[in-house]
Amino acid sequence: MATITKNKTPQRKCIGCNESKPKKELIRIVKTPEGEMLLDTSGRANGRGAYICRNADCLQKAIKTKGLNRAFKMNVDTDILVRLSEEMAELDKG
Repeated sequence: MATITKNKTPQRKCIGCNESKPKKELIRIVKTPEGEMLLDTSGRANGRGAYICRNADCLQKAIKTKGLNRAFKMNVDTDILVRLSEEMAELDKG
């Protein structure tokens, strides 16, 4: 007799607050193969990704603790951090 198993929802850890949450509740920050860094709201862009909560506070924590640098194994430029902060602020509004 086969047992019925429920599908588990994928969990990801926020690089800002370090909490594990369902993947759908988080936003993916991706570094594309071309080296560009952007917020990937679809979660399907090619490249190395890191997940963050959908609020600016977690992004600021990740910047302060150098979580983005660790996730992408590189020093992330200040102008990229500013642009990501602006994009996150726009998402918070909308």
